[in-house]
Amino acid sequence: MYAFEYHRPTSVKEAGSLAGQAEDTKFLAGGHTLLPTMKLRLAGPANLIDLGQIAELRGIERTGDTITIGAMMKHAEVANSADVKEAIPALAEMAELIGDPHVRNRGTIGGSVANNDPSADYPAACLALNATIVTNQRKIAADDFFQGIFTTALEEGEIITQISFPIPSRAAYAKFRNPASRYALVGVFVAKHADVVRVTVTGAGSNGVFRVPEMEQALSGNFAAEALDGIAVGEDGMNSDIHADAAYRAHLVGVMARRAVQAAAARG
Repeated sequence: MYAFEYHRPTSVKEAGSLAGQAEDTKFLAGGHTLLPTMKLRLAGPANLIDLGQIAELRGIERTGDTITIGAMMKHAEVANSADVKEAIPALAEMAELIGDPHVRNRGTIGGSVANNDPSADYPAACLALNATIVTNQRKIAADDFFQGIFTTALEEGEIITQISFPIPSRAAYAKFRNPASRYALVGVFVAKHADVVRVTVTGAGSNGVFRVPEMEQALSGNFAAEALDGIAVGEDGMNSDIHADAAYRAHLVGVMARRAVQAAAARG
């Protein structure tokens, strides 16, 4: 690990000011990606800004038809939140599937969304639930936020403060996990909003999380697993690695989509 200056601000304003004044900065949330890459000297920021002591980045609140989650809420806190379980049980269940207890009790929703790992769970949830990512500078629709592997709409020094999720009428997440890392080889999040359905896939795309318009159109007309019969996702654009090739991942998208629809439909 290269030498760096460590900063521990207590407000978003202070964190933003530090980022604007210091050179070569990185924000530290849960640290599950940043710290290992720093230890391997694959990353060497000159300044590390720890967001862990900023109270305004915490909290879960339900207002009308929206659940808003602070960026520094841990995965375990989302999974165990009574408000999240009642409003969007699929989101709580998804959070419970992330990593292992060590990861869930340290990793944060804001850190996961900002990192946009191509196999992470939260990007699929944000995109399917039509979430709004709120920063210290603006509000960004999920459709505009995720821009490719480890790439987002965040600008230099911009901090995610909270994420707002519209409450769907039905939703579910189906995940085929790597048995070691628990990352998604393929994960499909399905959410029904009034007469519109959104279907998103993580773990499979070579360019990160993506939507499946053909499935969305079919399910918007008939929200049942049978509506997906005959719809196949092609191998083009699918990730291929030592864990699964493109053809296998393409097949799993269909399997996981059907499982997610069945689970969502069963909620009544």
